[in-house]
Amino acid sequence: MEPPAAAWGLLSVTGTEVRAGRREPCVLSLGRRSGRYGIVIHSQEKENSDPDYIPINSRFKCVQEAEETLLIDIATNSCKVRIQGDETAERLFEIPDEERCLGFLSEVQSIQEAHLKASLPEPKDSASWHQVEKNLPGLSQASSLGALGFEDDFNTLSLEEKRNMQNHQMGSRREPPPPPVPQNRQFPREREGTSRDQPKVTNTMRKMFLPSTQSGQREGLIKHVLAKREKAYVNLHNFRFFVGTWNVNGQSPDSGLEPWLVCDTEPPDFYCIGFQELDLSTEAFFYFDSAKEQEWLAAVEKSLHPQAKYKKVQIVRLVGMMLLIFAKKDQLSNIREIMTESVGTGIMGKMGNKGGVAVRFVFHNTTFCIVNSHLAAHVEDFERRNQDYKDICARMSFVTPDDSLPQLNIMKHDVVIWLGDLNYRLCLPDASEVKSLITKNDLQKLLTYDQLNIQRTQKKAFADFTEGEIKFIPTYKYDSKTDRWDSSGKCRVPAWCDRILWRGGNINQLRYCSHMDLKTSDHKPVSALFRIGVKVVDEQKYRKLFEDIVRIMDRMENDFLPSLELSRREFEFENVKFRQLQKQKFQITNNGQVTCHFSFIPKLNDSHYCKPWLRAEPCEGYLEPDESTDISLDVYVSKDSVTLLNSGEDKIEDILVLHLDRGKDYFLTISGTYLPSCFGTSLEALCRMRRPIREVPVTKLIDLGEDSFLEKEKSVLQMGSLDSEEASGMPLQVPKEIWLLVDHLFKHACHQEDLFQTPGMQEELEQIIDCLDTSIPETIPGGNHSVAEALLIFLEALPEPVICYELYQRCLDWSHNSRLCRQVIFQLPRSHRSVFRYLMSFLRELLRYSEDNNVSVAMIAALFSSLLLRPPPNLMAKQTQQDRQRAINFLYSFLLAGDEE
Repeated sequence: MEPPAAAWGLLSVTGTEVRAGRREPCVLSLGRRSGRYGIVIHSQEKENSDPDYIPINSRFKCVQEAEETLLIDIATNSCKVRIQGDETAERLFEIPDEERCLGFLSEVQSIQEAHLKASLPEPKDSASWHQVEKNLPGLSQASSLGALGFEDDFNTLSLEEKRNMQNHQMGSRREPPPPPVPQNRQFPREREGTSRDQPKVTNTMRKMFLPSTQSGQREGLIKHVLAKREKAYVNLHNFRFFVGTWNVNGQSPDSGLEPWLVCDTEPPDFYCIGFQELDLSTEAFFYFDSAKEQEWLAAVEKSLHPQAKYKKVQIVRLVGMMLLIFAKKDQLSNIREIMTESVGTGIMGKMGNKGGVAVRFVFHNTTFCIVNSHLAAHVEDFERRNQDYKDICARMSFVTPDDSLPQLNIMKHDVVIWLGDLNYRLCLPDASEVKSLITKNDLQKLLTYDQLNIQRTQKKAFADFTEGEIKFIPTYKYDSKTDRWDSSGKCRVPAWCDRILWRGGNINQLRYCSHMDLKTSDHKPVSALFRIGVKVVDEQKYRKLFEDIVRIMDRMENDFLPSLELSRREFEFENVKFRQLQKQKFQITNNGQVTCHFSFIPKLNDSHYCKPWLRAEPCEGYLEPDESTDISLDVYVSKDSVTLLNSGEDKIEDILVLHLDRGKDYFLTISGTYLPSCFGTSLEALCRMRRPIREVPVTKLIDLGEDSFLEKEKSVLQMGSLDSEEASGMPLQVPKEIWLLVDHLFKHACHQEDLFQTPGMQEELEQIIDCLDTSIPETIPGGNHSVAEALLIFLEALPEPVICYELYQRCLDWSHNSRLCRQVIFQLPRSHRSVFRYLMSFLRELLRYSEDNNVSVAMIAALFSSLLLRPPPNLMAKQTQQDRQRAINFLYSFLLAGDEE
């Protein structure tokens, strides 16, 4: 190999490779072997070993991944890149220098484009012919996008095909709240909301992440038509999938897992294994690393079927949820486009104690999505479980390796298998009655009281999924290390918490059972064996169809221009509120004679096609002649956009550009009215409002916003006189909204179990926000968990955190000394200082009842430090684990020792 281009400017970058939760320092550079460029990966931990080499050829993939906006204040925001080679599994790298990373990726893309233009299909076995389609002469021409019209009737679809098409056209649904406006991951990473500190979008970025070349459009259309005619070139081959789930209750493996993983004579082709409650520690609670991951991974690897050789395809973990995918070694070459994703549904969507993790991949020509989830606990909270399910469905999306395609959600896959501790219980409160029915083996009667069955029947959750017949006794709850039902004081009612469901065609469940021999946990493991018909490409048929399509496209691309008809172009959204979703739909119809591709595109000088409070779903797609589809316009004001709307700097006004490849642009006008909220308003402004914010005239709100900075400066200069009550018009010491929320929790929630750890209900959160915006209530509506989450949402939405940005670094530097920590607090503006002391007093009181409420100092310090002591926006991406720990230590001194001056 020729020497790496280590000193060629942008041709090398330093970063880390993420493998199974570990980060290994490395250098990525461009090198050449036998005259061809490739990515050279030098591991700094293995200095004496040969570097890895991934050739840049037609099967090379390199995708930048966007930051996960849902994990703000906790997850890092480094530039992430996924690289996949010809015979190399996908690898994930984090590059701290974003500008250098983008330059490096631009060079890589230029080399790949040059390779594609210069080469014919590379020699390889026939099984991969369909993966090199873009190198064929018909695709290398620089002609305009082909307009494809067929004499055949391709609209005659079977019922199953139409259902599949509906699945592929379905958008993410979360009502309410929807996921944050999806920052198109084809764009450079960008923050929603304010224009402050927005990264500049360069031409290089646009070139990389907005491919609008005619050849790219042509390739996308060919793929669309090939997908629609898939039945003409695929055959079904059966493969065996083992699917298992186990809640291990924070325990380490204490025996072999063969009774669970090797319960069938014939070895499966795939293992899909999910764990829950892998780690119950406070550190893991906030997404930090866990040693339990390696313990259980090793236990699984030792216990796979001995009659076959397996290799790990992928692993993904979020706190206690871990999903492992293994495949027979001889099948690895048929697996591609492997991606992972995770969604925390804990409080504020920030804590990952509940939620889901998923792996998606393509096996031969069938797309799979495997989801492992742990839903909300407690018998009565089935609605929270339904909400968790909807949240995971709405927020779980995968970055596609093909930049021209939109993100994929769970349901946009041929086969979906959902496993986990779904936590649905029995609607029978008497444990002895349930145990009696189990003893009589009257499981069918018990299953009529099963909450999951009831919710599926009512179409509240898992409505489109299938579950096999349950013939095993409930898997929860046992005394650990025994087969004895729970004998603790709580005496939990037995339940089928651990389940496996699926959706899709050509799926046959061969077995569904529990495994009583394993006694490590208070749950028993469950497994299912599936025989799944996988679509395998007939290369000869595929090649003939592909060439036919290219030939027809060549003949027709200049004969017809695409055209659309829109049912409406003006949309008005009335009384838009913080965190309350509004939707309006319109229909587009292809009234031309050729297949067309539509997409919403950014306006001139914009990096995204819409403002952060708006999204279109779907934002792109294909339409056959005379085909129609509905597009939903969703308006949702999140914490990232609320401040500018409150201040009047932004309005519910936007223009969307609906672009038609080879056709014209259509303009949609969005307008509406926004109702201001105390959420997202500064502490200084709120302290000067004695009335609810909706009763304050808009002009006064603008004045208060402009004066809040002066008020802050003035309070710092006049600290000596702040404690004396002067004129009756003096600002409130703390905003009335914070006082109302904290006072409610102080009076009603000090003994509430799992306070600040269980999410509130969305309907109750909306009522609480409306109540605070429109009145000064005597009592706050909603349950204690909803009020607690409302307080956290309020603190997170503040435009300037309680501890001001300019004091952030000083707090970290002085976190080792409690006396210095108190000095920092004394330097805060009056309203910020009062709010901080008020919150600390409440939290210390709350900790006095930790035996009842299950609240610990470590949990409170970790949660509230991410809200009260946030890094400035320009430092958010640079925040390290050590910085987060120092922020936690800063709060410790106030939670443990008080706030005496």
